[in-house]
Amino acid sequence: MDRQIITISFRFIGLVLLQLFILNNIQFSSILNPFLYVYFLIALPVDFRPSLALLLGFLLGLTIDIFCQTLGIHTIAATFAAFCRPYILLYMAPRDGYEFSRIPSVRQMGWLWFTTYSGLLILMHHLTLFLVEMFRMSGLMNTIGKTFGSTLLTLILVLITQLIFIKRSGSTYE
Repeated sequence: MDRQIITISFRFIGLVLLQLFILNNIQFSSILNPFLYVYFLIALPVDFRPSLALLLGFLLGLTIDIFCQTLGIHTIAATFAAFCRPYILLYMAPRDGYEFSRIPSVRQMGWLWFTTYSGLLILMHHLTLFLVEMFRMSGLMNTIGKTFGSTLLTLILVLITQLIFIKRSGSTYE
């Protein structure tokens, strides 16, 4: 358990720093914004307590909001994604159930499962983020375009992250 806490702490700090110092300075257009910090919620163990995931999602979003001065939109989006996570895991549960304390990864669950799981969680996060950011019905098509474009970009970054860690260590964060 102590190793898991250390791993989760380093992942939190690493993804926040990567988001703040590199990814926030990258915009491919006004439509594509990479938000890789959501990977922190994706990579939490399957048996992680939902209440603790909600708290960590809140802290993750709050940390990004404090440094980006975005007035709570990341806090709302990350907390909502953490709220949706157990329902997505329940919906996507294998027939035999999960092997508990497993970290969702391509290696553990396969490409299709992991891509679907990550894509749904990222979509929930981004849809919330951009709807709260826009907060009006005019420009709804632009918001939907930003949501799907950024979801696709973030999903590609998550899959690349999975590839890097599968090749490097033979396992993902275990």
